[in-house]
Order: sequence, then C-alpha cells, then structure tokens
Amino acid sequence: MTRITRLVILAIALYLAGKGAAAFNLEGKQENWSQWRGPNRDGQVNGAAWPDRLTDNYLEQTWRVPLSPSYSGPIVSDEAVFVTETKDKSTEIVRALSRATGKELWKVEWPGAISVPFFAKRNGDWIRATPAYDGKSLYVAGMRDVLVSLDAKSGKENWRVDFTKEFSTAPPEFGLVCSPLLDGNFIYIQAGNAVVKLDKRNGKVLWRALNNEQASIMTNGAFSSPVMATVAGQKQLIVQTREQLAGVDPETGKQLWIHTVPSFRGMNILTPVVFGDAIFTSSYQNKSWLYRINKGATGFTVNQAWENNAQGYMSTPVVIDGYAYLHLGNQRFTCINLQTGERTWTSQPFGKYASLVAQRDRILALDERGILLLIKANPKQFELLSEKQVSDEETWAHLAIAGEELFIRELNAVTAWRWRTPKKQVAAN
Repeated sequence: MTRITRLVILAIALYLAGKGAAAFNLEGKQENWSQWRGPNRDGQVNGAAWPDRLTDNYLEQTWRVPLSPSYSGPIVSDEAVFVTETKDKSTEIVRALSRATGKELWKVEWPGAISVPFFAKRNGDWIRATPAYDGKSLYVAGMRDVLVSLDAKSGKENWRVDFTKEFSTAPPEFGLVCSPLLDGNFIYIQAGNAVVKLDKRNGKVLWRALNNEQASIMTNGAFSSPVMATVAGQKQLIVQTREQLAGVDPETGKQLWIHTVPSFRGMNILTPVVFGDAIFTSSYQNKSWLYRINKGATGFTVNQAWENNAQGYMSTPVVIDGYAYLHLGNQRFTCINLQTGERTWTSQPFGKYASLVAQRDRILALDERGILLLIKANPKQFELLSEKQVSDEETWAHLAIAGEELFIRELNAVTAWRWRTPKKQVAAN
C-alpha cells in the first residue's frame, strides 16, 4: 500500500468518524476486539481519544439483546459481535449478532454445563472463557473441557477437541476457564490439566506441557490465561497455572523456566503481565510480585525483583508508562511502580471486580455492579473523571472496545454503546 493510498484511507476514516461511523484502521477495516483483553491481549486500544466524561450526551446505548447467563467477554469483528451463553444449566450457546443492530446472524448450541463447587456457586455455573477470533474462525472453550472451532460467517462447526477424551482426564471442577490464545496457525490453551498447543486449522494436538497428573480440586484446571511474549531474548508462552508461573517454548513445549507463586486454594487468576524481561503477577489473599527472567549459558533463571502487599484477585492490570493500575481483592484500585514495587496510591472501595481497558492516559473500568468508571492514569493520585450506570445487572464479563463502540456483556444480555460528539449549544439572539 502506497503512502498516498494510506493517507486517502485515513482521511476517509476520519471523515466517517466525524459523521458518527465506526472507527476504521489504515486497511479500511473497522477496529475489532478479537480475544481476551483485546487485539494485543494487553488491555490496550488505539483510536481517537476518549471523551473525558461518560454522560448521556457523550456515551449512548445503541442496542441491547437479552441472553442467557455467561461470563465470557464479547468478541467483535467487522460485522458481528460473538457471545456465549449457558441455557437451563445444560446447554452452551454461541451467537453471532450484527455489530450494527444486534440482529441475530446465526446461533449454534451443544450439551455442556458444569455444577461448580459450593464456594464458587455465587459466581454461577455458566460458561466463563472468552473466545478468540482470527478473521475466519471463532474458537470457543466450553465448560466441560472442550474447544470448538466455528466458521465465523455461518456458525458451521469446523472441528472439536474434547480434552477429557484426548488425555483421559476428568472435567475441571470449575470448568474450562482459560481463554484461548491465537498465534499464527496455532492456538494455545490451558486444558486437560496442562497447557496445550493445537493446529488451529484442524484441531490437531501438537504438544502438551506442564502436565498435572496428581490434580485435586485445589490444583485441577486453570483460572489464568496465557500470553505470548519475547522475554530475555526468546519468544515464549507465559503460563500461570494454579500454583506456578512458567515460560514454555512455543515450538516444542519445552519448559524453559518455572517458579512457584504463593496461592490460596490455587486461586492464581490474573493473566501474567510482561514488563520488559520481567513478569508481574498477584494472587488472591497473598501479595504482588515482579519476577525477572534471565538467560545464561546454562539456561533461564528466575529472580524475585520485589514483592508488595497489594492483594490482587481476578482483575488483570493495565500497564501505562511503567505503572501497573490494579484492582484489588479489597475492592480498591492501586497504582504500583513496576521498577521499584512501590504503591503510589490506593483508592476508596468500589465493586468486587473490574475489567480494565486503557487508551493513552485513560482507563475504562467496568465494575461488576454495572457501573462504568473513567479513570485518569495518574501515578501520583487516584483520579476518577466520570462514572455511569450502564446496567442494572452484574457485569463480570470483560469489557470490549472497538473503535468508537463499547460492548458490555451483562449477566443476561449484551449491550452496544457508542461515543458521540455533543452538539454545540447555539446561543439565542
């Protein structure tokens, strides 16, 4: 694509954005939300700057579709919004809805549900993992340890892998929670009491690593989702199991390094956050840590750079200019200097959970109480710019943002919202 062509496309995109159309990238396609925590799996988005308030004249709802319960975050393509559901505690459903109107494009379902243990009942028995989308296919993880590839245009099933049959393992007591990761022609997921690499074109299992052969209710399955990054000069799959943090060679499945992370009932839930050649994580009723990964002549070593008494829970932080903005188990937000481990501020309490998406120095936090918070990323003090009640239901699923549109998965519905430019008031003569 020539420079002139790019400038023309950019001019058209800016014109359309000014007319209230969805944002477009330099290839002329709408911005999308393709996987857990967004296109780069880091909770960061580009595009036009967000407004500094969430009042009705800046953010308006464009459609709402009732659904059965789910904790899966919405996936957004150029044309569709993909959502999951669990119906009647027995059936898992995947729907494609029109991105513009919410009209159903297709629907598929299969038998599948798990009754989770009593101490997790308050969070429901419904599907949890967020699907992944590669432009052609949608990859959906079902609660009973299955991964299903669907044609994104029609919903036709491409292939299915039942990990309980593949590896002769029992379904995890809490269901398959890990959100699949796409990288090239491959897909990675924590399932079958391990981390698994599959060929996304046919579902063939290519390797299985970090096997947990002596699994119990406190170690079975996984709550975290992996990321791919270059750390200490080598591309590696960063995986957090219920008790350990590890780096795995994505080509071979070889364990490069591993380190035990203190846990309570195996509740290591956050997605690991890569910061240079270090990994940040935090666990429920424990602490936060930064682990530095080094590569020497004999292999990799892991050294704890610092620890902090900040107790994370389920919310993965966003990192802006070397600071991690994290929601804690005590319902407060905090800011941590990743170089030093110092907490620079801690806020008053909000909800029990918040999914975070950042753009430049702005953070949108979807509180599980149905409240959307707009926070300025200020390492010196907590700055709440605006807030808005966007649902009367719980909103545990991860917020999705694509261009000028926000998609919110309520417990029993999905809603679409759009940034808008308020009309200027004309003074009377």
